[in-house]
Amino acid sequence: MIDEVYTVAKANRFIEKHKNRVQPQYREQYHFMAPLGWINDPNGFVYFRGEYHLFYQYYPYDSQWGPMHWGHAKSVDLLHWDHLPVALAPDQWYDKEGCFSGSAIEKDGKLYLMYTGHRIEKELVFQTQCIAVSEDGINFVKLESNPVIDDRLLKGEGIPHDFRDPKVIKHGETFFAIIATKTIDNRGEIVMFQSENLIDWQFYSVLLEGLDGQGIMWECPDLFHLDGKDVLIMSPIQIEKQQFQYYNISSTMACIGRVDWEKGVFRVETSKEIDFGLDFYAPQTLEDSKKQRIMIAWMQMWGRTIPPHELGHGWAGTMTLPRELHVKDGQLIQKPVSLIYGDIEYQYGFENIEVSNYMVIFKKVVHDNTYMHLVADLSESQSFTMEFAKNTKEAIICHYEVEGNLFSISREKVGHEIIGDEKPSLNKRTVEAPLVSNQLILEIFRDTSSLEFFINGVESMTLNFYEIEKGNDLSFNAVGKATIQSFEIGEVKA
Repeated sequence: MIDEVYTVAKANRFIEKHKNRVQPQYREQYHFMAPLGWINDPNGFVYFRGEYHLFYQYYPYDSQWGPMHWGHAKSVDLLHWDHLPVALAPDQWYDKEGCFSGSAIEKDGKLYLMYTGHRIEKELVFQTQCIAVSEDGINFVKLESNPVIDDRLLKGEGIPHDFRDPKVIKHGETFFAIIATKTIDNRGEIVMFQSENLIDWQFYSVLLEGLDGQGIMWECPDLFHLDGKDVLIMSPIQIEKQQFQYYNISSTMACIGRVDWEKGVFRVETSKEIDFGLDFYAPQTLEDSKKQRIMIAWMQMWGRTIPPHELGHGWAGTMTLPRELHVKDGQLIQKPVSLIYGDIEYQYGFENIEVSNYMVIFKKVVHDNTYMHLVADLSESQSFTMEFAKNTKEAIICHYEVEGNLFSISREKVGHEIIGDEKPSLNKRTVEAPLVSNQLILEIFRDTSSLEFFINGVESMTLNFYEIEKGNDLSFNAVGKATIQSFEIGEVKA
């Protein structure tokens, strides 16, 4: 049993001592994971001195949420990560209950982290914004002047007890901190502060304010310019259901439009959910030396059971594949980071397979780190169904309904049951994804306990699943006639 005094040194000693005790059954092969313990939001995702740095919300002492630390890793290619020492621990009066989410930015060759200090006094939460600085990108010192932004600077705009997740950006010669809060009547709100030096801050504006039904808090905001548009992403809590029956209780949205920098206001032109799966939250982006905009997200969701924790495996949570972003026709388009394709070993290729009112089965082609690309002509079909990772009892069910252009994924018939806050189901999601010249185009990345679907080059769906019995088969069925023009199966090298 660990006491409630947390330090960076203590966390690193604990990790080194206990990291080999985690159970490997559901551990991912090529997605980022912490050595042990609980992780959630990506933080401080930044390109610094020729390397990608990923910080993350971390509680190393248990596989459930606890007082948040900042874990840390770096990579040269966004795929192969080196674990670094824990960067932050809740060891000051202003962050004693947690170093909550935030971001990183380089200034004068140093790496600055801005994070939310979380503390509880007499059962009342206080959240303030704090700075830590590093000369080498590994060892961080918190400012003596912390917190640098508190309720006095908020000036009544928003709720200081829900005031967190700063994303620091630079516009012109000025630094801006984009921070989540909410209105008195529980509507999401994003506010901005400005600074010339990252140390001294002042209130700038209310960037965007939500309407009833759009979520009671907009967590983890990010703001960037891409392909001629400004993009604001955030993760609403308790957003109301939209047109589809199965809607996560929390979500992640992309608003596309433009920032009126003179007034500090975001003018929304379009808004849409980023990922329509079951396990995608709190993404953060960076721009690298190639001017690529890269996004990574927590591949999990709040308010539900997590089998690796429930089974005592010693860990919970992982990250999505990094994804390259673009804006096209008012929509945020994402694809897997290009370097992943160099790590795929292709094993099987098939062409011109007719599927018509009977099941076509491929045996023993799905494994723990399978990659699959499929193109199916549905011009003569009413619906098309794929059962992925199939065994005699279980499968991931993927279904496309041509009328309505609806693609759905269900984990209802596979693995350990996942239960939680959402009703009526935690295990099925649907997205509208029009065919491309009558073709359904699917790209699938399967890791041990996760799936990432990229659908018709426009939508994505991400989910976790935890098999009880391994499923290695793949089957197809259709109402009407479908023609699988091509599909390739490979393996992503761990």
